[in-house]
Amino acid sequence: MKFVHIADMHFDSPFTSLGRIEGLSDIRRLEQRKIFKKIIEYIQENKIECLFISGDLYENDYVKQSTIEYINNLFKTIPNTKIFIAPGNHDPYLINSYYMKFNWNNNVYIFKYDIEKIELDDVNIYGYGFSSFYSEGININEIKIDNQKNNILIMHADLDASKEAKELYNPVATRDLLKFDYVALGHIHKPKYDNRIVYPGSPISFGFDELGAHGFISGEIKNREINIEFIPIDEREFKEINYDISAINSKEELIEKLQELKLNKNDFYKIILNGKRNFEINILEINKLIQNNNILKLKDKTKINYELDKIKNENSLRGIYVDLILEKIKELNNEEEINKYLKAIEIGLDSLENT
Repeated sequence: MKFVHIADMHFDSPFTSLGRIEGLSDIRRLEQRKIFKKIIEYIQENKIECLFISGDLYENDYVKQSTIEYINNLFKTIPNTKIFIAPGNHDPYLINSYYMKFNWNNNVYIFKYDIEKIELDDVNIYGYGFSSFYSEGININEIKIDNQKNNILIMHADLDASKEAKELYNPVATRDLLKFDYVALGHIHKPKYDNRIVYPGSPISFGFDELGAHGFISGEIKNREINIEFIPIDEREFKEINYDISAINSKEELIEKLQELKLNKNDFYKIILNGKRNFEINILEINKLIQNNNILKLKDKTKINYELDKIKNENSLRGIYVDLILEKIKELNNEEEINKYLKAIEIGLDSLENT
């Protein structure tokens, strides 16, 4: 049996990480539709027998009926493909959800909040769906598999997560999944798999915590043997660049250098500024002045260009000032708080030099 496995499509996501560039969120939502259509076309061209969707197909709080109709109309173009959906924490099987109230095409099966088994000729497919935005999990050990057939489990789950956490997303243990020939998971947006227990990742990237290629899994299972392939499909990637500003002496020069960076026009970038800074950096101000729409985010990880250990030993006002703040920093464990005090040193020393 040939199958495609996707998860975490998140249709109608607000794409909040793209807010710096006006209209980019709307463009990304259009690309979301295009990517999903390409997956359906792949299924058509390769005569795929089953499509597994492991949760978070759409955003319950944002999705429009027109989007659901778009999805279902594409499902109609693959009538010979059986489609199995296991709702997740962003698209749970709620009483007023589109899973409940919408008339889906007859090749679509939506798993509910109890483990269900669907028997095909040579495959048993088990599935579980969220019934709310959180799930304490299910007892996988209650599932009795048929060793004469291929056995596949589809669900949205947090693999090897603690069951003591405040918010639970169906925590499951790897050891309980080993009896299945293939486990189609969703929830993690980056691909992660060992051939049998698989997170395909989201087909489209949502931000800088999801670096690298995004796509879907194409696989085949026969006689309890499994072969899978990850197929990249998102034409854009979120990337990070570390940029040393130690030799740059002004805000204007920094902006010019950033504008000159040779970037892939399809990709989005976070520029991480590092090195020793020779001028005060205001990220919000610089963001407004950058005209390269591929740069979505700047992060300041630079160090102040002062030898603080030497200055604190000076018999001067600035020596006393630096020594007091460094003593305060020793009491801190939070990096953000430490950076605030280091920034205070920089501003204070600049003021003292200009008086």
